[in-house]
Amino acid sequence: MKKILRESFFNRDTLIVSQALLGKYLVRRIGKREYSGTITEVEAYDGFHDKASHASKGKTKRNEVMFGNPGHWYVYLVYGFHWMLNIVTREKDYPAAILIRGIEDIRGPGKVTQTFKVDKSLNALKADTKSGLWIEDRGVKVKRSEIKRSPRVGVSYAGPLWSKKHYRYLWIPNKGIER
Repeated sequence: MKKILRESFFNRDTLIVSQALLGKYLVRRIGKREYSGTITEVEAYDGFHDKASHASKGKTKRNEVMFGNPGHWYVYLVYGFHWMLNIVTREKDYPAAILIRGIEDIRGPGKVTQTFKVDKSLNALKADTKSGLWIEDRGVKVKRSEIKRSPRVGVSYAGPLWSKKHYRYLWIPNKGIER
């Protein structure tokens, strides 16, 4: 069963959507070629108050897509080299997004965007087949016990309160190995 996630999936609390994205598939179509992989790591950025969020200082040309409708891509460049892929969550005018940090064996958001050929051309587009980049539910079940939370990566600039928030979610599947 392949079900493309629609706006209603993303129009919820960002922390809930972050956990719900684990086990879903990021899918990219370029021409006749299609790539896909299971989402295993994400980070939440939630609202004006979140000092690690691009929206903490208000709406700008760069972050305006975060204030738009849920289910759209927010893509930006960091360090002049790596594209970052985020999906917008929550209702319009509430700035929130989730950074896709890992896909199966691909660790790191820059490697994800490189592998899936993501760049600025996808910024502000709706996550669907028309844009060529979307997220699917393929029926994978993720147990709560398989979700690990930790502080976000590289956000020390946000200060001790916000840099230590456990807004990073990792799916570590139990492969049936007893410990």
